[in-house]
Amino acid sequence: MRLHRNLVFATIDSLHLIFNENKQADKVLKNTLKRDKRWGSRDRSFIAETTYDIVRWKRLYAEIAEVKEPFDRANLFRLFAVWATLNGIKIPDWPQFEHTPTRRIKGKFDELSKIRKYRESIPDWLDKLGEAELGKKWTTEIAALNQLADVVLRVNPLKASVKQVQAELLDAEIETETIPGFPYALKLKERANVFITDAFKKGWFEVQDASSQKVAEILSPEPGMRIIDACAGAGGKSLHIASLMENKGQVIALDIYGNKLKELKRRARRNGIHNIETRLIDTTKVIKKLKGSADKVLIDAPCTGLGVLKRNPDAKWKLQPEFLEKIKNTQQKLLVSYSKMVKTGGQLVYATCSILPSENSEQVATFLSSAAGNDFSLVQEEKIFPSKSGFDGFYIALLQHN
Repeated sequence: MRLHRNLVFATIDSLHLIFNENKQADKVLKNTLKRDKRWGSRDRSFIAETTYDIVRWKRLYAEIAEVKEPFDRANLFRLFAVWATLNGIKIPDWPQFEHTPTRRIKGKFDELSKIRKYRESIPDWLDKLGEAELGKKWTTEIAALNQLADVVLRVNPLKASVKQVQAELLDAEIETETIPGFPYALKLKERANVFITDAFKKGWFEVQDASSQKVAEILSPEPGMRIIDACAGAGGKSLHIASLMENKGQVIALDIYGNKLKELKRRARRNGIHNIETRLIDTTKVIKKLKGSADKVLIDAPCTGLGVLKRNPDAKWKLQPEFLEKIKNTQQKLLVSYSKMVKTGGQLVYATCSILPSENSEQVATFLSSAAGNDFSLVQEEKIFPSKSGFDGFYIALLQHN
């Protein structure tokens, strides 16, 4: 494989913004890929995949290259040289690669691969935390979380069947396969930009990981119900819930960010969904007004996001140890406050995209033993581990209001 200067430079520029200016990887790449209209899908794939690869293995590559943050451009080229050498790509004779020794790279890689924190390229504190919470299981899970994430779609049954979506995407030369146990899921056989397809523009599907699709399934919404999605964000799960309700009944999507709710409205229009009402949580009155009014409430709680490192590898470097304590506090407050919206005989689902027991089963246990949780009992809980499922790590607990 021959390296092209403009693609390598675009990758280096992206890495500079992610590592040195603390920008989000997906947003950086979205802008980078618009830089040159002449780039084909292969060129864009090279930039995106190489950037994500170097972000994912930052610590390991930096140890091999013997460079420290903040990375200047010369050091970013050294990281790139490590990536290229380990992938069997010849380093070109460019001035930028003048001081990038490649002789000992493979030897150092073998040496460092014996130590988990280097092999899996994670900060010391995160390695200690994972081991403290999951024991030996941590080794398996962090390895699974360093694999490339599959692209999974969720078919919108209000607009199309799974077979229709498969056929339409095949016409666009995108092959998919169904996933046993997930009635509306399709997995791409090869990565492709599905957002430019007619099927997406017509609202036939959304991109949503298989584990995330389990949340609405366990919530089990029915037509005619009143369901509150209390941390709706841009509404992936709200849309799923509404589609299972066949547009009958009411989904109230709450969030503290107005821009996310605006995006949800836009997505709902494309999906042909009209039973979602958005409400901004700008005061505590919003929650108080809904007290005891919902058949079901979903708390898709903010969390460390450790279950989704496959698709957000830069989160490893942005996450700080003190954030865990802060977010656990928030999770408990949300359980206590938002559970009050469930009516007697109704149900509550608490979900996170984390694999840490302290954010998951321990939070539910704390809630159930509190005054606020006295009226609830645990019906079922699902711990989805990436090493077993092959998809994102998730936790889902279904609670019954007695």
